[in-house]
Amino acid sequence: MTGRVAAIDCGTNTIKLLVGALPEVDVREQRMVRLGQDLDRTGRIADEALERAFSAIDEYAEIIRAYAVPPSRVRFVATSATRDASNSDVFVAGVRSRLGVEPEVVSGSEEAALSFDGAVRNLRTPPAEPVLVIDIGGGSTELILGGSAPDAAYSMDIGSVRLHERHLHSDPPTRSEVEACIADIDAHLDACPVTPADAAAAVGVAGTVTQLAAVALDLPAYDRTAVDQAVFPIETIQATVDRLVAMTVDERRALPSMHPGRADVIDAGVLILSRVLRRAGVPSLVVSEADILDGIAWSLLES
Repeated sequence: MTGRVAAIDCGTNTIKLLVGALPEVDVREQRMVRLGQDLDRTGRIADEALERAFSAIDEYAEIIRAYAVPPSRVRFVATSATRDASNSDVFVAGVRSRLGVEPEVVSGSEEAALSFDGAVRNLRTPPAEPVLVIDIGGGSTELILGGSAPDAAYSMDIGSVRLHERHLHSDPPTRSEVEACIADIDAHLDACPVTPADAAAAVGVAGTVTQLAAVALDLPAYDRTAVDQAVFPIETIQATVDRLVAMTVDERRALPSMHPGRADVIDAGVLILSRVLRRAGVPSLVVSEADILDGIAWSLLES
């Protein structure tokens, strides 16, 4: 089926919207709403986080109406924060009333498959197989290994917001805090059925990875065209991780390409990336601006 669709990806840190008929994109927006604020500690979505999320969804509803996309061509996928929250029903009802569609709280495995599809279809140069797609969100991290389709996928309950709130309390984080965060990441990787060492190539998607890429490129402002499909030696990635973790939040915010909504939690996110890549043993990382949002849109176009 052809025609315009609207895809919404609601994660722990951001809510993103794509409107278009891929590969043509009319609108690509994101709002940093921090839906997962204190979720790891309280088990529920905070009232102020719900308010921020609903405000963003109201904006998206106006955009979707402006492009005359019918509800049957809208898909709202909610990921880690709403899977885990005890008051997820409040969030679901709020989405339904604003958009006229039922939000889908997808499983970790489906989230991973959508991320893989969005990332791999985007690549101009096909990567060596099997390729490892690394999708680091605010509340979870997906590792997906495969060729033309995923062969193995797993969602770990570690993400930039979750681990920052759990471990990295100082500014900048202390050595002991960083070591505790790394130990937590490594424990999850030890239990992960997807083995990064099996990969012949690695592709990184979502905000932690794209933001790190912008910093590594020393961009004067965030530029998705410059970031998309940039290839970095692993040594460059690890050096940028060390640089970001050692900075204060104010120092990160002062970086010209840094989104202020990522500055406080990117330390935990890049540590996850670092530990995955150490196990993967690949020589470089490809960064893709296409991710789960594109996978959601493709699923609508092909339904």
